[in-house]
Amino acid sequence: MRRGLAAAGLEAEPALVDAILRTYLDVLGDEVARAAAFRVLPGVGALLRRVAGEAGVAVGLGTGNLRRGAELKLARAGLDAHFAFGGFGCDHEDRAELLRIGAARGAARLGVDVEDCRIVVVGDTPRDVAAARAIDAACVAVGTSGVTLDVLRAAGAAHVFADLTDPGVPAALTGA
Repeated sequence: MRRGLAAAGLEAEPALVDAILRTYLDVLGDEVARAAAFRVLPGVGALLRRVAGEAGVAVGLGTGNLRRGAELKLARAGLDAHFAFGGFGCDHEDRAELLRIGAARGAARLGVDVEDCRIVVVGDTPRDVAAARAIDAACVAVGTSGVTLDVLRAAGAAHVFADLTDPGVPAALTGA
């Protein structure tokens, strides 16, 4: 948003930023509710159900979206119950830092130090892979954004799959 405002010749003054974000959330709620093409990507629901309640596992969301924006999208997908915490664009503008914040929240939920956690980032763009690497997290990359698997491998993802239905995904997540 700051780059967009600068391109328009405007200062990113807090009152203006807050007003734009409020409007964004109002519009997003309406758009998400009526989006006919809205879908959950293959394997997401099954994987979340599989890890739900596993001892020592905390599942969070890392996104550049605002927390409320992410909640609206997750609720529309019926996935909101699976993500009790995360790192969001309202926490930090840098993708790696918001992942680091989310990881700290996950560790706190587990009652352990973040240094004692195996952090795994599931992403579908080279930027996701770079952010995972920046925080020393394992990265499971999936080709669901239109980015080729070769590009995700070249970005440094440790594990690359077409989508989350691949039978190798659970082992990649657990490090088994």
